[in-house]
Amino acid sequence: MGNEHHQFRDGEIVLKVQIHCEGCSSKVFNCLKDFQGVEGVEVDMKGKRVMVKGQKADPFKVLERVKKKYSRNVQLIFPKPKSKDGDKVDSQSKQEPKISVVALKTYMHCEGCVNDIKRRIERIQGVLNVEMDTENSTVTVKGEFDPTELVGTVGKRLGKYVEIVESNQEGNGSKKKGKGEEIIFHYPPRYLAEHVYPTQIFSDVNISSCSVM
Repeated sequence: MGNEHHQFRDGEIVLKVQIHCEGCSSKVFNCLKDFQGVEGVEVDMKGKRVMVKGQKADPFKVLERVKKKYSRNVQLIFPKPKSKDGDKVDSQSKQEPKISVVALKTYMHCEGCVNDIKRRIERIQGVLNVEMDTENSTVTVKGEFDPTELVGTVGKRLGKYVEIVESNQEGNGSKKKGKGEEIIFHYPPRYLAEHVYPTQIFSDVNISSCSVM
């Protein structure tokens, strides 16, 4: 779209948003298209910008809408926000939150498992993109979050074993591989105090594992 030379116009709101795929673009568009005062929405995936048209649209309400419905990693580029003393603040001067990419390993046995895991992780705050690898039973999660906190949250939401296989932050080039944080959940019944068995709902031994809901 060539927004490197985009001319800002009155009645237009421009946001900088972390957009990685068509799915991200659709989420941003859908959360704004019927919002109060919004007359039109254009998403520039390459330039990671969203242009909102609407003379009656409130820039700060639009900003908060995207933060609430999509991601906290959003900046208002135009119109420029003002500080308490009336001076305009350059939102670009603020340090952008770092985007983490984490590969998690967990059990998945069928398409139903895969879709359920993907849906539950996408609802976690800060998550921007989720990619499933059923062959290796891994999930790659991209977003604004702490990897250690993420694995704990994912483990609690899925109710099963989760571990970090690899993690890194975009921009710093550093990667951590190998066995990382592990979250293991055990559920009753507990047969003996010294022998606690994890749930068999998704066990390799249980051939009917994925049919049990």
